[in-house]
Amino acid sequence: MGFDNTVTVVGNVTRDPELRFAQSGMAIAQFGVAWNRRRQDQEDEVSFFDVTCFRQLAENVAESIRKGSRVVIYGTLQQRSWETDGGDRRSKVEILADDVAPSLKWATASVTKNERSSGGDYGRGGSRGGGFRGDNASRSAPNRGGGGSPGRADTDDEPF
Repeated sequence: MGFDNTVTVVGNVTRDPELRFAQSGMAIAQFGVAWNRRRQDQEDEVSFFDVTCFRQLAENVAESIRKGSRVVIYGTLQQRSWETDGGDRRSKVEILADDVAPSLKWATASVTKNERSSGGDYGRGGSRGGGFRGDNASRSAPNRGGGGSPGRADTDDEPF
């Protein structure tokens, strides 16, 4: 029996995305997001998550969001565990993003759609959607190949 572990998180970006490239050339962007809620006793409860994006989404995120931006993240949860040099066990839950968008609750955004690359199969080499400019972001995303998350096929017919 399979279970779907998709999540949607709305929160504020806690650090600028860091863009790097794997040896295969695949783009990977990582950033942090904080989500908070007020408990009944009026105390704020804050949760912090690391977010990882792949391929074209990673490049668009790196070009579009900045620390302080309010974003909507749709993806899956992944728990990682490791042992420190001192022998202590550590673990964390991170979000593998399928999509990242600006929250328009308190801001506006301008969307710049990337053109699809010719001959590329959408979701496997063609460009996905576009970047956005809003909150503290100031640049739109350039057109570079890629799309989707590793190991997953995109099922969208259109990027928007």
